[in-house]
Amino acid sequence: MPGDPHRIDQDRMAAFMQQFIADLGATIAAGGVVVGDRLGLYRALATGRMRPQELARRTGTAPRYVEEWLRGQAAGGYVEYDAATGEYHLTPEQAHLLADPDSDVYAPAAFQLALGALRAEPQITEAFRTGKGVAWSDQDADVTDGCDRFAHASYRGKLRKKWLPALDGVEEKLRAGARIADVGCGHGGAVALMAQEFPASEFVGWDCDARAVDAARRAYAEDGRVSFEVGRAHDLTGGPFDLVTTIDVLHDMGDPFGAARRIREQLAPDGIWMIVEPAAGSTVAANLNPIGRIYYSFSTFVCVPNALAQEGGYSLGAQAGQAPVRWLVHAAGFRGFRRVAQDTLHAVYEVRP
Repeated sequence: MPGDPHRIDQDRMAAFMQQFIADLGATIAAGGVVVGDRLGLYRALATGRMRPQELARRTGTAPRYVEEWLRGQAAGGYVEYDAATGEYHLTPEQAHLLADPDSDVYAPAAFQLALGALRAEPQITEAFRTGKGVAWSDQDADVTDGCDRFAHASYRGKLRKKWLPALDGVEEKLRAGARIADVGCGHGGAVALMAQEFPASEFVGWDCDARAVDAARRAYAEDGRVSFEVGRAHDLTGGPFDLVTTIDVLHDMGDPFGAARRIREQLAPDGIWMIVEPAAGSTVAANLNPIGRIYYSFSTFVCVPNALAQEGGYSLGAQAGQAPVRWLVHAAGFRGFRRVAQDTLHAVYEVRP
């Protein structure tokens, strides 16, 4: 009947079906990206055009599996196919994102992180019923490994070339010799990058995940200027620090206000707290886009559950935006706050006592 709210609009239904088909294909194709990364298929294919048999020979894999993998990759636009020759290849852009671990955005690591997060679906479903959290340390190992690999690619260019230079006077301090704490250091990638660039400074990585800290200690044990400690953010010690960094971690904390107060206590009077958080708009409506979808989804499976597993039981979420962060640091007693950099994925804030 006219005006029936339950009547299906066939054009809208067709459009939604196309979205569903694309999303289902992308979901299952994520596994193929991780397989291609782990077996070196992308890296081998980046060297030139080849048929499935040649790619299998170069990577020590089974030709029939490689053939089917290549067809799926080509259908998804991740690999190019020449029907006249039967050869496959990567464009320079595909090779940059899929075969270069040092690219600014290393796609296979992001898919590894996503697949790892999805393995916690039973725990997340139960957490919806109970309201309890799921700690980062209880997630699949691919969550921490994928996050570390993706962060390394992202931070490698941005941290040194964009984020630190945007902080007033920080590079000069680090060159002269300063004390730096990276809170929520994970596997220590950001600490290692800064320590390599600023040999006169001392660094401590601080993280509540003992597995990550152990991995960082093993990786960087020979550098006497670098140490790693297991602890919560609001238990940070060892100050005063000239620079404290929290990179993609404030929204993972169950007590971000307590963390902010502790950082202020451990910061030198003229020190700086660099906060790096996911880029986000100031309203939910402003984040209803592909980037927001990624962040909200990861936040549902990883960030919010981790925060709710901690003392405090509060979670900013990965799309909190600038206003809650500014309120938080001012409430913790900081006076200076300004956004100094932003790109598609990150927003960077300079905070002063």
